[in-house]
Amino acid sequence: MAYNLALVFPGQGSQYVGMGKALSGDFAAAKNTFAEADDALAFPLSQLCFTGPEEDLKLTENTQPAILATSVAAFRVLQAETPLRPTLVAGHSLGEYSALVAAGALAFRDAVKVVRERGRLMQQAVPAGEGAMAVVLGLDSDAMSALCAEASGDEIVAPANFNGGGQIVIAGTKRGVERAVFLAKEHGAKRVLDLPVSAPFHCPLMKPAAEGLEALLRDVSVQPLKLGVVTNVEAEVNWNSDRVKSLLVEQTTHPVRWEESVKKLDELGFRKVIEVGPGKVLKGLIKRIEPAMTVESFDLPQDFSKVLAVMQS
Repeated sequence: MAYNLALVFPGQGSQYVGMGKALSGDFAAAKNTFAEADDALAFPLSQLCFTGPEEDLKLTENTQPAILATSVAAFRVLQAETPLRPTLVAGHSLGEYSALVAAGALAFRDAVKVVRERGRLMQQAVPAGEGAMAVVLGLDSDAMSALCAEASGDEIVAPANFNGGGQIVIAGTKRGVERAVFLAKEHGAKRVLDLPVSAPFHCPLMKPAAEGLEALLRDVSVQPLKLGVVTNVEAEVNWNSDRVKSLLVEQTTHPVRWEESVKKLDELGFRKVIEVGPGKVLKGLIKRIEPAMTVESFDLPQDFSKVLAVMQS
């Protein structure tokens, strides 16, 4: 493949106060994207991104559209200012919606409204304090899956993100996660960290959110895909627009197979990746999974020259 460039889009946890502000100040494409988001939501999302407060930005129903808007703003800047010709896109969890906007499958206005409601649905699926998530470092996916199954019993706990580099996120009921964490430490996990999240994402407890999302997506139009999307659920390339909605619904209760998604890009010959959106979380994960890949992040105007160099290499 002559121009083997893939774009990846970050998910929840990449947000920070001030994201998108510099891009919006320097590029009309970004400024217009934030204006479109504000209008679609009838809510000053841009101000929340640019100036906070952080506690409001961290609310799931705000975080999700904020990251999506910042990611799409950055993507549109690259579209307007560079000879951008990606072939494949992928996104981590929420980032799959940004990827679908980039691929032409979802209209940005629809996507920003859907993810705001997705955030509310995920927040409401489990009463506050009843769910938990934790990061386990140093065990492989098979071992962690087996430990979650052992820990479940009358509780629920399951892998939520296979992030790669020995990093697996688990989610479930508070007691289920505590049991799995105890077992992981007994089986030689190097480190375990509790995640300060408002709900246990990507596990069976999200079933009410998945049902709400399915109903919400019925009225959303999906256009033919202009780019292939490596999906979280399958870690395979999807070109079929008829499958977009069902894969997004399934994603809500299934683990994000990020390590396999990156390996799929490598298997298909993609050696250059640009992370588009706030933060550099995916860049770090990709470098651990496939160290030979060239990865840069586009989040700020000063990232422009490095990203352009990757495209032209």
